[in-house]
Amino acid sequence: MVIKGVIFDLDGTLLDKDSRISTYTAETLAKMRAHNIPYTVATGRTLQAATGPLKDHHFTLPLILKNGAIIWSPEEARYSHHHLLTREEVWHVLAAFTLNELTPFVFSLQPGQRHALYHGPLKSQSEHKLADLFEAERELPLAPLSAMPDEISVINVFSLGSAEAVERVSASIADEPHLVAYSGIAIHEREMGEHVTKEPALHWIDIHHSLGSKGNGINHLRKELEIDHVIAFGDGDNDLSMFECASECYAPANADPIILNAADEIIGHHDEDGVARFLRKRFEL
Repeated sequence: MVIKGVIFDLDGTLLDKDSRISTYTAETLAKMRAHNIPYTVATGRTLQAATGPLKDHHFTLPLILKNGAIIWSPEEARYSHHHLLTREEVWHVLAAFTLNELTPFVFSLQPGQRHALYHGPLKSQSEHKLADLFEAERELPLAPLSAMPDEISVINVFSLGSAEAVERVSASIADEPHLVAYSGIAIHEREMGEHVTKEPALHWIDIHHSLGSKGNGINHLRKELEIDHVIAFGDGDNDLSMFECASECYAPANADPIILNAADEIIGHHDEDGVARFLRKRFEL
């Protein structure tokens, strides 16, 4: 008997535009449980940030977090697997960010299975909003980068900036064997006022250990849970490694072009329960 498991990305895939699991999707997950179809997530979020939308929806299998850098075992209440950055790698990334005038947000793993975030001086309204999001909605304690201890477990380093700055940073770490950079558009170009003046688009960049990918996370769970057939859903370039190792891969209509091209099939928009509607047909739920 072939054991099939389903793995979801969260933002832009399973969650709606308000970062919630809709009623229709929640009912679909309940139908999957009734049919003994295992499911979990592979997300760029921390445990604290993922817990909110997943609460009460019975995500009992290990969760792939921070793009595969860490795996949380709900049953054991601990991180069962992780790939962290070395001190030298962290300083290399910070130097690249500083050279390109990007404000670093350093995600760390703290004692007691908690996360904390250290950041450079906030220079823009977008950075202030991002810090507020991390602190309030995603429950991450914030501290200035100057307060970051020398001995620290760093999961990833994140920032917002122009496309050019993001590309330069990505190029600067391209030859580092244990680093990988994910990036994408955070805020599209916007018209400002009555004139043709535009506010330039902002891009995000997220740097991890190269082994900390969603694909490696899936392979780890495939062995641990003895799942033969993995069905994956994702919308961004950080989902590519997941698509490469999955048995089937699907992208919502809102996904990045690179993911749309890699998918076996394009399904409905994430804000229209695209994943849930597909699963009901796929498994005749």
